Amino acid sequence: MKSKKFAKTLKELMKTGYVTVSVRDEIRKNLIARMKNKEELFPGMVGYENSVIPQVENAILAGQDIIFLGERGQGKSRLIRYMVGLLDEAIPYIEGCEIHDDPFNPICSSCKDRIIKQGDNLPISWLSREERYSEKLATPDISVADLIGEIDPIKVAEGRYLSDELTIHYGLIPRTNRGIFAINELPDLSERIQVSLFNLMEERDIQIKGYRIRLPIDVYLIASANPEDYTNRGRIITPLKDRYGSQIRTHYPIYPDQEVAIMEQEIHLAADMKEKLVVPKFMKDIIAEVTMFARKNGEINQRSGVSVRVSIANYESVLSSAYKRSIKLNEDVASPRITDLSSLIPSTIGKIELEALEEGQDVRVMEDIINKAVLKIFNEHFKDDEELDELLSQFEEGLTLEASHNHPLSSYSDELKKIKPLEEAISKLEESNTPATRASYVEFLLEGLHLRRKLNKDQINSSFTYKI
Repeated sequence: MKSKKFAKTLKELMKTGYVTVSVRDEIRKNLIARMKNKEELFPGMVGYENSVIPQVENAILAGQDIIFLGERGQGKSRLIRYMVGLLDEAIPYIEGCEIHDDPFNPICSSCKDRIIKQGDNLPISWLSREERYSEKLATPDISVADLIGEIDPIKVAEGRYLSDELTIHYGLIPRTNRGIFAINELPDLSERIQVSLFNLMEERDIQIKGYRIRLPIDVYLIASANPEDYTNRGRIITPLKDRYGSQIRTHYPIYPDQEVAIMEQEIHLAADMKEKLVVPKFMKDIIAEVTMFARKNGEINQRSGVSVRVSIANYESVLSSAYKRSIKLNEDVASPRITDLSSLIPSTIGKIELEALEEGQDVRVMEDIINKAVLKIFNEHFKDDEELDELLSQFEEGLTLEASHNHPLSSYSDELKKIKPLEEAISKLEESNTPATRASYVEFLLEGLHLRRKLNKDQINSSFTYKI
């Protein structure tokens, strides 16, 4: 590859033995090579190993254009961008060509003329795989000129015919010749633009202002859309649907551990927070379950979806809340607690769409979802009340415990020293034995018992009192 890269003229390129292949064949060839070497094709795409990725592989092997169909926050754009990695590291093109013409098979008149005039001395440049990818978010105001091209009046004034392709100012798709072009939210394109696309995909010609100009460009087209919009009765024309070879349905994580894996993979934390935070597994599970319950909640609009970005933002919010407490109380280690879960409300309600509810009901919906998530995880750790009989008997004898977002770690440590059944109960949860995690376990235990209707919970300002 290095010797090919250094080729500066057509003559030098010919000596290297370079052979041009179509974009589809190139991607297919590189996919096969990776499959043979057992390389991970789409790193970081959690939960798609047995569903979406096999379908993508089939589509590539068949050389088909792809449309990814799914609600927001399902990784559609990331999947598309990963496909850029299946392109060759670099390819040669005729230097100065707007549409990156193949030196061995140019399609534009200008490059054909240059080959006749310059012959083997035709200068060659190299195009990296990143430069071969273009992406456009579909909006109703996009024009044919943006995607395909427009007649340049200056070139017409210079004496060129309107039917001459040299009069065109090329749009995004021709400029992505020999590469991958992605359109996000395809149904948002007007019908006129959609028609121009299916001409390009099937007949390989374009029409600008009534003039037909054949331009056999080599582009691998990929699109994304929301299922609600991608229907015959919606905003997509049937002939365009017919021209996409594969329609691949994406989905949200099926299992909570997949949601947790995405949270941990995508979260962005400052270095000082990473050093200070210890996160119990049950807190990660609760945050994942909040999203899972939101995706089933009838008061939330499920057509627009509940993105995995909800889980990521919630994880960041809860950890930030714990870190803030450690700063204010001057503590060396921090762990998120149940009292930090209130920070999920502002980081969630801006990312979901509620059905018709009265003003302020969004907080009630979120509080209900959080309670369901906490109870589900608590029930997974404590199957029945018998495990907690000794602790409950202490409450029956008058024990009262307090929890608060602002309680220092020492207050929880003192309670654990005095109440042996409490110490024994949290020992079943311990993954790490630090004052911060033990405080988190105490709050989890108390809230779980309250949600099981074994303890009453009273709120005074920002403090909560648990008792029978």
